Amino acid sequence: MKATCWTGRNSVEVTEVPDPKILNPRDAIVRITSTAICGSDLHLYDGYIPTMEKGDVLGHEFMGEIVEVGPEVTDLKVGDRVVVPFPIACGHCWACEHQLYSVCENSNPNAGLAEKFMGHSPAGIFGYSHMLGGFAGGQAEYARVPFADVGPIRVDDDLPDEQVLFLSDILPTGYMGAEMCDIKPGDVVAVWGAGPVGQLAVASAYLLGAERVITIDRFPYRLDRVREYTGSETLDYEEVDVLDALADMTAGRGPDACIDAVGMEAHHPTGPLHAYDRAKQAARLETERPHALREAILACRNGGTISVIGTYGGFLDKFPMGSLMNRSLTLRGAQCHVHRYLRLLLDRIRDGDIDPSFVISHRLPLDQAPQGYEMFKHKENECNKVVLQP
Repeated sequence: MKATCWTGRNSVEVTEVPDPKILNPRDAIVRITSTAICGSDLHLYDGYIPTMEKGDVLGHEFMGEIVEVGPEVTDLKVGDRVVVPFPIACGHCWACEHQLYSVCENSNPNAGLAEKFMGHSPAGIFGYSHMLGGFAGGQAEYARVPFADVGPIRVDDDLPDEQVLFLSDILPTGYMGAEMCDIKPGDVVAVWGAGPVGQLAVASAYLLGAERVITIDRFPYRLDRVREYTGSETLDYEEVDVLDALADMTAGRGPDACIDAVGMEAHHPTGPLHAYDRAKQAARLETERPHALREAILACRNGGTISVIGTYGGFLDKFPMGSLMNRSLTLRGAQCHVHRYLRLLLDRIRDGDIDPSFVISHRLPLDQAPQGYEMFKHKENECNKVVLQP
C-alpha cells in the first residue's frame, strides 16, 4: 500500500509499505477514506520529537471503512464506516476507567522510552514516534487499529467525511481545551493560536457559554477565518502588545481563562527571549519555544485558568512559576481524551451546533502529501488545514 513516511527532518515521502495485518484479536483493519495533516505533525516534520525513525508512517487523524476485524471485536463489522481517535486506549486500565484515555496504561509498548522523558508514559499514539508506541499512522491507504473494540466510533453515511473526520483529534482537542476552562456565563476567554485547533477551541468556548473570545495570531488569513466562522475578536501580535491589548479589552483585569493552542514552536516578533529560545531549541538544549504559554500565564486574570492543548515535547526555560503560584492560577493540560467526547460531539455535529469542516482550506490526493507538508509548514496559499484522500 501507499503511505506517507518520515524520511528525516523536513522530509516525507509517499512510498510503498507492507499492508497492515491483524496482530491481536482486538485489532481491526481500516481502509482509509480521509486523513489529514495536523499541526502537531509539523513538530515531527521539523525534527523536534525524539525517537522518530526513517520509514515511520505518519498521521493520526483518519477515518474509513472496516475491512477486517479480529475475533474479539464484536461491536464492529466489515463495511462499518468509522472515525478513529488518535490516542490508543485499552478501555480497561485505571486511566481508561476514569476516562483519561490519552494516558492509557496498557497501549504504549515502548513505555520505558516515554518514562525517560516524561516520568510516566502516556498512551500510544498513531504515527507519533517510537516513544509513543511506534504505531503506523493513518496517512496511508490502510491502517491497523489496536483495541478496535474501544476506539473507533461508527458514523452514518449521510454525514460526509469532512464533517466527521476531525472527531479523530482537533475537534475534541479544541472542545476539551475550552471545557478545561470551566467557562461561566459572561466569561472572557483568550485563545493563543488561530490554527485549526485554536479555531475549534474558539468555537467550543462559545458553545460552552463564553461571552467574548479573543484570538491571538499573526497570520491575517487565519484571523480572518476565525472571525468569519466564529465571531471571535482578534489580535495580531505583530501589530500590538498582547498583554497591554488584553488588559485594555478587559478593563485591566485580564481574561478569565487563556487557552494555549500553539505549543512548542511558538513565535514572537522581536526581542532577546525569542532569540534565546530559537538558539537553545536549535541546539537541542531546550525542546520548546513557549512564548504563547508564558504570555497566557502573564495575561490571565488573578484566580483564572490556563488550558494547554498545544503540543509540548519535553523541557522549557524561563517559565513564570512565580506568576502562576502567587496569583492563584490554575494550569491544566492534556493530550485529548478523545474517546470521552466522540458521542457528544457527533451529536453536536448532527444537531447542527457545529460544523468543523470550516477549517479545511486544501484537499489533496495522498500522493501529494509532501507538497501538503511544505505548504502547511510555510503557510503558503493561505493553507489552514490539509485533508488527504488516498
